[in-house]
Amino acid sequence: MREGSLEAPTRHPLAWDQPDFYDEQKLEEELRRVFDICHGCRRCFNLCDSFPRLFDLVDNSSTGELDGVPSTAFKSVVDACTLCDMCFMTKCPYVPPHEFNLDFPHLMLRYRAVELKKGKGKFVDAQLTETDRNGRLAGAMAPLANWASATGNRLTRPVAEKVAGIHRDAELPKFHGRTFAVRAKAEQPPINAGAPGFGRKAVLYATCFVNYNGPDIGMAARAVLARNGVDTEVVYPVCCGMPQLEHGNIARVAANARKVAAALKPYIEQGYDVIGLVPSCALMLKFEWPLLLPNDPDVKRLSQATFDISEYLVDIAKRNGLAEGLRSLDGGVSIHIACHARAQNVGQKAAEMLRLIPGADVQVIERCSGHGGSWGVMKDNFEVAVKVGKPVARQAMQADKKHLASECPLAGTHIAQGIRLQGGTPPEPLHPIQIFARAYGLA
Repeated sequence: MREGSLEAPTRHPLAWDQPDFYDEQKLEEELRRVFDICHGCRRCFNLCDSFPRLFDLVDNSSTGELDGVPSTAFKSVVDACTLCDMCFMTKCPYVPPHEFNLDFPHLMLRYRAVELKKGKGKFVDAQLTETDRNGRLAGAMAPLANWASATGNRLTRPVAEKVAGIHRDAELPKFHGRTFAVRAKAEQPPINAGAPGFGRKAVLYATCFVNYNGPDIGMAARAVLARNGVDTEVVYPVCCGMPQLEHGNIARVAANARKVAAALKPYIEQGYDVIGLVPSCALMLKFEWPLLLPNDPDVKRLSQATFDISEYLVDIAKRNGLAEGLRSLDGGVSIHIACHARAQNVGQKAAEMLRLIPGADVQVIERCSGHGGSWGVMKDNFEVAVKVGKPVARQAMQADKKHLASECPLAGTHIAQGIRLQGGTPPEPLHPIQIFARAYGLA
């Protein structure tokens, strides 16, 4: 018997297209098997709110064991899971190859998929996952949408809280009238033919967040790559499906995977690398999609060709060398390593990238921000999200760096809000590629 966390864990494909996956009795048996192991271990007590909720249910039961907990109480444990994967990747000693074969996040996903199949999914929640539709609509009236979503707006935010369940005090991302895909067509940076990395080609998968909410992230990435001789194309067929995955709509995620893989296939065949600009989306392309569609050759090839943007810059530095022109930045950087970047099992690539800047002063924060995608902005979760993220905000305050960065833009915004809630004044949260672009003078 081998302890699963002593080596890279093995993750098995999800049999989401098989009837047994949705069998409620078999799901119940698996929940009780896994929860009983978790109760006996408790190593994950400080990761997120799922495990404290589970342990409280057991400790407060009539028997003090899992058999005293009614199955109806399990939903509160499932609802607290953000699918961050940290229990699977960093904590659990019982993940495969251990014979206990635990995969807590995918069990939570299975529960949500069963609930959705039973018709118990909330209509409003489903609408919030329609990031492409929402992005197009909000972008078409960006000034009005951003006014309505501002936390100081006491006219619209209480209504959004009541109708959509979005906490009135949660910071929300802004929308842009010109998406990254549109800007990329109009603004093509010159390729530096003298760079050591000249000749490399990459296609940037824009992601829904960068396309609609953070086009500056995409433009910074493209400018840095061009400076380093990389010829880039920007492609955005559809969202990666992470929002739908969080709500258990696995079939929708699989459909998106097939569509994106088909769109990127010609580029891969022409020798392009694929870059995900947000770690959650890179994780989907690299790992989640192949687990949902293990027999799809296009999805498998895409997985093998995909890099996170920070990972890709570090790869250029190691294989080719970086282009000249990097200059030191005053004041240092606090860099938060996002959970979905950690789950890719490639190391702290954002910190490695920032340390390539001359005289870099980098403070690493490797702990969950508490945001969890759309999870942390919801009325039922926002206070928990603030509590979970409080140590991260405190570390950033104590580090007192001039720059604040997170690979996950939503986490960066949440950390900055956490700093303000503790009485601090945070710097503007940026993606690390934006800071790297500033070091090149490519603001």
